Amino acid sequence: MSERVILTTSSRGLKEDSLPYRLYQKAKKFGIWNPMDIDFSQDVEDWKKMNDEQREGILRLISMFQAGEEAVTLDLLPLMMAIAKEGRLEEEMFLTTFLFEEAKHTEFFRLVLNAIGERGDLAHFHSDSYKKVFYEILPTSMERITTDQSPEAIAEASTVYNMFVEGVLAETGYYSFYNSLEDIGYMPGLLKGIGYLKKDESRHIGYGTFLLQRLICEHPHIYDVVMKKMEELTPLAVQINTEGNDGREVSAFGKPIDSLEFSMKQLQVRMEVLARARGKKIEEIYKMSESEAGVL
Repeated sequence: MSERVILTTSSRGLKEDSLPYRLYQKAKKFGIWNPMDIDFSQDVEDWKKMNDEQREGILRLISMFQAGEEAVTLDLLPLMMAIAKEGRLEEEMFLTTFLFEEAKHTEFFRLVLNAIGERGDLAHFHSDSYKKVFYEILPTSMERITTDQSPEAIAEASTVYNMFVEGVLAETGYYSFYNSLEDIGYMPGLLKGIGYLKKDESRHIGYGTFLLQRLICEHPHIYDVVMKKMEELTPLAVQINTEGNDGREVSAFGKPIDSLEFSMKQLQVRMEVLARARGKKIEEIYKMSESEAGVL
């Protein structure tokens, strides 16, 4: 084992102008909301007013988020360990807030389910394509980096976790919640929590953008690794979005079902952001602004 170097008592100190450190500061300021403080009393009344088709649609969304947030909470640790082993202190500092927030998101959706009286098994809402992502691809790609900390392994893990699960699937889910409930003013507690989640996840996606751009800058061939993985995942985004619609073009809330178009737009946005890393200097990656990384 090599001799440990303590960065914060050296002339290096902390890289306070780096994006990971700035994300850490934003997380301390904006990520301290408490799911227990959200009032779900109106949500309970709104749930009673919905018809069966509307309740099923929202319950499907919640069940997918509930399982997804639990999965990402369990699967994040290998990335934290890999970054820690590399001695990237500012990145690890941010990742401590990342894990804390994923745990809160898991708690939040369970509180929603408890409030509306849904305590049964919701696994029937998890389709084969959903299970392919959250039961297989995500845990496998994250677990791989416990023994393989190569740039390729870390890039694939971050692509699955940050770019696809958070940057495409979760973003599409937020859109679907708002598209169903916001105009009619239903379930304000749920939507309030979704607003907090969206801001938290924007920091997570921002970190993934930084991490992948850093890897692409350091190892240019990683760009092709990332693009290949995104291409492999795209059909699953299509399948997950079309399942449960039964060929309908209008939702139970009377809104056009356009989540697939939204997903495809998110995929394109993620790919365009990562393409910008090619030709950049590493100093530019570290000094990337929050807005460039998509942080709210």
